[in-house]
Amino acid sequence: MTFRRLAMPLTFALALAALIVALPRPARAFGDVGAFDPRVLLVGGVTGAAHASAPARWSWELVQRTSAPGRLKPTQVRADDPSVVDAPFLWLSGDRSLNVFTPQEVSGLRKFFALGGILLVDDAGVSDDGGPSAFGRSAREQIARVLPDTSPIALGPDHVIFKTFYLLRRAEGRVAGPKTLDAIVRGGQVQVVFSSHDLGGALARGATGAWENPVIPGGDVQRERAIRLAVNIAMYTLCSNYKDDQVHAPFLMRRRALPVGP
Repeated sequence: MTFRRLAMPLTFALALAALIVALPRPARAFGDVGAFDPRVLLVGGVTGAAHASAPARWSWELVQRTSAPGRLKPTQVRADDPSVVDAPFLWLSGDRSLNVFTPQEVSGLRKFFALGGILLVDDAGVSDDGGPSAFGRSAREQIARVLPDTSPIALGPDHVIFKTFYLLRRAEGRVAGPKTLDAIVRGGQVQVVFSSHDLGGALARGATGAWENPVIPGGDVQRERAIRLAVNIAMYTLCSNYKDDQVHAPFLMRRRALPVGP
């Protein structure tokens, strides 16, 4: 299965987000077509999410806050597995240096990006002030090998990612870090987002219901804003156009068939 990401006006994305909130929340089986899946990318020696509970929590927050469909049992995929192109989102997180990507991993990721995929690179080892860890530095080096024709640029609050569902003034995670996100933009579309905030660290919540990591320096208020950023990134992925035979198309087509309201 492959997919293609096309441009979407901000007004449509905002209208879709508002519509999803207004609709009653249907019962959905895990893995239904159209569900947002924060797939963990296994590449460069990474064997799982830096914060194991964070992917499921991300989906849970999305479903509870927006009624958009999300996989409550997120998946993971190897960069060199053909199924890497089966859905439009990948999440790479870690706190130690990545191994050099193999030719097969580079090839798999190039196919993913060629089809319009979005990758979040989330540095879980950032310092309290948002300084990059060995993971963050090596991730940028390896992604530069995958996409050698592009360089990251800063995304501020005027970018659609900060407006897709919540209106946010800056990026935040387990640490406040820089106010902006860095991103690789190709063809007018964000394809790689670099977070120096440890977003997963703010999302991680254990089986007892306790948050796993303190949030610095803003505590619960900052954690809430970090969760809102995660929701916005998910909505940026969902509020996209795909071919009729692709993963999110049926969900989007059903939403478009409904009136937006007065």
